[in-house]
Amino acid sequence: MEKLTISGTTIAYEDQGEGEVLVLLHGFCGSSAYWEQVMPLLSKHYRVIVPDLRGHGLSDAPLGAYTIEQMADDIAGLLEQLSIDRYTLLGHSMGGYVTLSLAQRYAGNLNGFGLIHSTAFPDSEEAKEKRLQAVSFIGTEGITPFVDGLVPGLFAPANAVSLEAALDRVKEIGYKTPPQGASGAALAMRERIDRRDVLSATTLPVLLVAGESDGLIPIERTFTSEGSNVIKAVIKGAGHMSMYEAPEQLAVVINDFLHHIHKAEE
Repeated sequence: MEKLTISGTTIAYEDQGEGEVLVLLHGFCGSSAYWEQVMPLLSKHYRVIVPDLRGHGLSDAPLGAYTIEQMADDIAGLLEQLSIDRYTLLGHSMGGYVTLSLAQRYAGNLNGFGLIHSTAFPDSEEAKEKRLQAVSFIGTEGITPFVDGLVPGLFAPANAVSLEAALDRVKEIGYKTPPQGASGAALAMRERIDRRDVLSATTLPVLLVAGESDGLIPIERTFTSEGSNVIKAVIKGAGHMSMYEAPEQLAVVINDFLHHIHKAEE
């Protein structure tokens, strides 16, 4: 892992491969390690950068509530320090919320962007209440039991049984999330705004990836935009974690999207 300090916050990241730049953002209680099976497949042809978002992995985890905009600015600042002014950005789950904020405010730097098991909708009132319950639980019980409760529901039911090693690996990554980082990020997700207009208004190439059996974000909450610039893909048999449930299939979808961008630019 490498590290850079962005406006006082240290952000850790992996940087592999050469060529056009692809940035992959992980989800809640994850880290750059979420991409460990997908990154080697893509870095054969592209320069792939995978950061640990604020509050996660080896990046700083300041106390207090974060905002999605703050997390997006961390990534924009990181790429600016790396002298990268053009890139394709894809975000998984919470990373998708960060991606939409970047797409709204830094569109001039993007070749294209996309959501992987994510949504442009804001939290419902029920979901907002669950965020507060999560923060309370983490504060009293700690990160380990919270992750133990969270992770099985991220996988399609059949995969939660058959992919036991992958499920354990995702838990292991989650255990390393600083408790204050998980709480700060949960509050950021709670306050995020509706960004469906970012998808509907953009002329950039957009990739929307949904899991056929995603129990957290159903297909219709990912596929909220139509247009000739929008590519939709359903990962068969996957839940919320196709990077572990079907990494080769996800890599093919991403690779095809990058080829599509390249062709559109010719």
